[in-house]
Amino acid sequence: MAQKKKPYLQAVVFGIISVLSYVFLFSRQELVTDYYSRGGAYTVLPVATALYFSFIHGAFASSVLAVLGLEAKK
Repeated sequence: MAQKKKPYLQAVVFGIISVLSYVFLFSRQELVTDYYSRGGAYTVLPVATALYFSFIHGAFASSVLAVLGLEAKK
């Protein structure tokens, strides 16, 4: 059976994106709070942010688990 190539680069890229996203979010707390508390059409922002972080974290975690060789049973 052929061995799969481990996604080292993908894990690193998504890890960097994740860290930079958190740094940006927390360094702009006043701006984020201002926009997220406006209501109206701005109510989409917290949902979009949650989906964004969920995707980035999920991709990072999946890559790290694949690099470690941990995969779900088939």
